Amino acid sequence: MPSPVQPPLCGEIWFVQLPSDPPAKGIRPVVIVSLDARNRHERADTVLAVPLTSSMHKDVPTHLLLPSGETGLPSDAAARAEDVTVIRKENLFPSKTRLRRLSDRRICELAGKVSVAMGCTTGSERHTIDKP
Repeated sequence: MPSPVQPPLCGEIWFVQLPSDPPAKGIRPVVIVSLDARNRHERADTVLAVPLTSSMHKDVPTHLLLPSGETGLPSDAAARAEDVTVIRKENLFPSKTRLRRLSDRRICELAGKVSVAMGCTTGSERHTIDKP
């Protein structure tokens, strides 16, 4: 499968069949979070992405809630920062409809959620998240 004609850019939503998903699940949206300089580089064949889900759970510290008006997706979604992953560009599919690009501010919020998923919520000390 050839790489996308236009390289994916940070904040864009693309679709992919994640290897961690069951085959019957099909493709799902992901938000690209790697730097554009890397995304555009001809020798970089992968991007860093965070999967989106329509399964909403309140008070999950590693999820960033994204209203449909912000993404252009048909329903609200949550970015699952705990599932940040590397995806080969050749496995990405563009959306069939026009989607919006997340702002730099929202990408930085998502980066904060990745830090929480790694237990690095303040400074260089690791913290654990206790379930209620």
